[in-house]
Amino acid sequence: MPTVADLARALEQVAPLAYQESYDNAGLQCGDPQAEIRGVLIALDCTPAVIDEALRRGCNVVVAHHPVVFRPLKRLTGANEVEQTLIKAIKSDVAIYAAHTNLDNVLPGVNRKLAEKLGLENLRILDPKSGTLGKLITYVPTTHTDAVLQALYAAGAGQIGNYSACSFRVEGTGTFTPGTGTSPFIGEPQKPESVREERVEVLLPLHLHGAALRALRATHPYEEVAYELVKVENTNQDVGSGMIGELPEALSPAEFRRLLRAALGVPVVKHTEFDRPIKTVALCGGAGSFLIGNARRAGADAFVTGDLKYHEYFGAEGQLLLCDVGHFESEQFTGEIFRDLLTVNFKSTFAVLIAETLTNPVRYDF
Repeated sequence: MPTVADLARALEQVAPLAYQESYDNAGLQCGDPQAEIRGVLIALDCTPAVIDEALRRGCNVVVAHHPVVFRPLKRLTGANEVEQTLIKAIKSDVAIYAAHTNLDNVLPGVNRKLAEKLGLENLRILDPKSGTLGKLITYVPTTHTDAVLQALYAAGAGQIGNYSACSFRVEGTGTFTPGTGTSPFIGEPQKPESVREERVEVLLPLHLHGAALRALRATHPYEEVAYELVKVENTNQDVGSGMIGELPEALSPAEFRRLLRAALGVPVVKHTEFDRPIKTVALCGGAGSFLIGNARRAGADAFVTGDLKYHEYFGAEGQLLLCDVGHFESEQFTGEIFRDLLTVNFKSTFAVLIAETLTNPVRYDF
């Protein structure tokens, strides 16, 4: 049977922990990584009621979007809901795993799901991150270049947007003198040697550099492999905050707000005044006020998010329609992402269930 560690690896293939924000605490919150999975319950938040539902439905793993342990804990006494949740989970042998801003920050993550619910097209990340990519340079005898590159591609290198197996190669001459006690692939100890080699360059996500170097060393014929790993400041178009896309047809502001209410099932949309057609839409699940300026600069007609404060509405500057649909409401479809990933990876070896417990603490009166 698959284990909790297997589940973590599957989710982190899509939402690597390296992509979470510095303040976040995604990953395994509690539980035995080697425990076999009997069933998984998916929720936006993990609360004592969610743990109770997991036990009632035969699940020993809860996968949540929001981490239970977000700030450091000094004690576990059951003094608040976080501590109560952890105590109940630990006593019941229920593991809790969270994928939070790492799932927000990837192309197939929270924001894409929200954009799909609104019917947006031509999706791209609103604020791509820099500093997440590296360039690996190595020197390979021409007879082994293809084998080395295939190993690097398999380790996650050479992917640029929708293009795979991307590399740069240039042929030259490598020179070396094997030392005493060496066992060179080409040449003899103490004799200068020159070899036709190719300089090979590939881009890779920096968090995969360990796997790439292991693949390089496993396939490169030399006992001493020359390479350079350089951090680059290129923006990573597949990693970053928010999403932007276009509606199939332009809508009036009132029509767009009706679309939000219908697509998201929300009773109310808080918004600014705006009187121009809505075609280009930016969005950010959760609390996304930090992206208002990005939305304006990207030419968005509307920006959809949650948790806007009073003074943040002035950031629209009359240039776009600012819509607050609620934090929970903007992330409510995250469970579908988890469900689809786990179903594809584990092919019904255990039950994957969406929680029925409502964890949204906000209520509306009309």
